[in-house]
Amino acid sequence: MSIELLENLKRRRRAVILAHNYQLPEVQDLADFVGDSLEMAFRAVDLDADVIVVAGVRFMAELVAAINPDRIVLHPEPSSRCPLADSVNVGLVSDFRSRFKGVPIVVYVNSPIEVKAAADYFVTSSSILRLVSKLNVESVIFGPDRNLADYISENLNVNVIPLSPESHCPVHEYLLDEYYVLEALKLHPNAKLLVHPEVPRSVRKLAYFVGSTSGMIRAIGDLEGDEFLLGTEEGLTYRARKLYGGKRIFPVNYRAICVDMKKITPRKITYCLENLKFKVTLDREIISKAREVIFSSLELLE
Repeated sequence: MSIELLENLKRRRRAVILAHNYQLPEVQDLADFVGDSLEMAFRAVDLDADVIVVAGVRFMAELVAAINPDRIVLHPEPSSRCPLADSVNVGLVSDFRSRFKGVPIVVYVNSPIEVKAAADYFVTSSSILRLVSKLNVESVIFGPDRNLADYISENLNVNVIPLSPESHCPVHEYLLDEYYVLEALKLHPNAKLLVHPEVPRSVRKLAYFVGSTSGMIRAIGDLEGDEFLLGTEEGLTYRARKLYGGKRIFPVNYRAICVDMKKITPRKITYCLENLKFKVTLDREIISKAREVIFSSLELLE
């Protein structure tokens, strides 16, 4: 694939490329912006472009499209989805709303856009504790990630009703469990362990810092020390090393790979731009409702 061809296509289409922190190194390198899912959606607002290519999984492309409804949003690989996000649906939300009347429903960013539209509040891994604490309620319904539901229970005096008790991120649950973390700490005994809150509680208890992907990136710059272990999808390590070349940064597990994230390649990005293929099309009513939930949730955090 020719980088020159891609740059020409970007100019012709007035396009920008947004890449998630877990993308392949070669995709991160050609992106106009690299960050987490919410950062991508709002960074696009400020970019002068008609076309936005989202190098991430489906729910991320939906979020970008909802926040930027007047742009063309392309998702280079439609089969790049998130099993955690796909574990919940509107029917499940409706069922819980009728069963637990008056209990607010809080959904994680890793959810389909129609689920966000059906919820009361929207959170990311960095805002989850702040938002739930501001609700001043005895109980919340939260989903889909069971480890994040446990993260709320661990940190706040609130009864958490899991929207989907078995739902989890396979990468964070199985490839970053306590065994892999302890093995990594043996290899790097002086490293500070930074983990994503989607990991199990036993791993969070071992960590020096628990936070989102962007939070981990910032922590590397803020914390003392020059050796770090990242307990999340291994793609974040590439970005961290680029930003902090003087520090030693390692993934807890080199095999902690989200295969859906890695489906997107420079060649697929070029193809979708060349042909304006794989447009993300959302129902206008869904967009309106989702935006209301998203923006009201963000206002609550101010």
